[in-house]
Amino acid sequence: MCFCRKDYAECRFLYVNLQRIAPQAMRLLKKRKETTRSDDGKLLPYSKWKTCIEVATDNVKAAITDMSTLKKQRRMLAEWEPQRAVLLAWPHGDTDWKPYLDDIHDTYVDIIRAITAYEDVHIVAPDTARLHDYLVSHLSEKHLQRISMSAYLTDDTWARDFGHITVADANEATTGLFFRFNGWGEKFPASRDNNVKRHLEQETDLLTACENHDDFVLEGGSIESDGKGTVFTTRQCLLAPHRNQPLSQRQITARLKRTLGAERVVWLHHGQLIGDDTDGHIDTLVRIAPDDTIIYIACDDPDDAHYAELQALEKELRRLRTLDGKPYRLLSMPLPHAIEYDGERLPATYANYLVVNGAVLCPTYGHPEKDACAMATLQQAFPDRKVIGIDSTVIVRQHGSIHCLTMQYYPC
Repeated sequence: MCFCRKDYAECRFLYVNLQRIAPQAMRLLKKRKETTRSDDGKLLPYSKWKTCIEVATDNVKAAITDMSTLKKQRRMLAEWEPQRAVLLAWPHGDTDWKPYLDDIHDTYVDIIRAITAYEDVHIVAPDTARLHDYLVSHLSEKHLQRISMSAYLTDDTWARDFGHITVADANEATTGLFFRFNGWGEKFPASRDNNVKRHLEQETDLLTACENHDDFVLEGGSIESDGKGTVFTTRQCLLAPHRNQPLSQRQITARLKRTLGAERVVWLHHGQLIGDDTDGHIDTLVRIAPDDTIIYIACDDPDDAHYAELQALEKELRRLRTLDGKPYRLLSMPLPHAIEYDGERLPATYANYLVVNGAVLCPTYGHPEKDACAMATLQQAFPDRKVIGIDSTVIVRQHGSIHCLTMQYYPC
């Protein structure tokens, strides 16, 4: 069960009113001079009342200062920090997965098996009893023990974009942020997916604190955090139509800094994959890794339609500097060979990997040389984790990959 944090606002309201009322109360008390009765009927001298009001005002002001400090020191967690569980939404017959439902279920089992070797998984599904029976027939008890479920009918399965975004305060207490999901700029139905967060707050123990920011559209796949004050995003996505218009880039930056606790927001201007429905989510192009490392998709084939944009993206990344003024460590991954389905090119990318406790799940696309190269790059970036390849050729038919399907939750 999640309780929204309203203490800060309530304390500010109390303090403002104390400041307004206290002088009036003091003048009235002084006029009476002798004594005034307290709530329990006791007679208290004016000096005692004066002290009580002053102490109350000081205490509320101190509480505001403490909470304001925590709010300023909040940060969006990096994906590689210790996790509690990963959220998944089970593909069902009322989604676009219907034509190849058995195939995507097989892929989900592979993902669940890989994650539950290291941490818990929570699955939202319209029929949890049926799902339980299915998983029992496909997974060992060791993995089943790490799975929890809750009954909820989703529009689709892209948990990265409709799950909570997590921040931590100065004491490392975490809060799940409820941003609006509107189907990537009102392209697809999304009302049920947007309310998955409310379902999780009310029906699970994944969160103990949350904040409602449903007046602002923000998808988990559209931002990346280094965990220490820098948030990365893409201009083509956050400024796309039907998201947060008429807000400007400057206004959106201010909002991200305030809600995510970012010291700065880095806006990237280049790169978008053919077939991408998200208007250029950063998690399809550029990912942040430990030790000021940036992993990005590169293209060295001048005949590929992505060549010019990805070359421009690479140049842009080379110009970036950390908050300390140092260049980033850049690691490139290849763009997969073109994959087509139903006559259209799909947005296949190795950047859409998932980091969990002890492992990294890397999408593979049946291209042995490039698959191996991508996995080797991830091993270089995450030397203390096992890199696990997951066949993502079915996932990409719906224009996403592993990272898009998942959202990590952190210890409360």
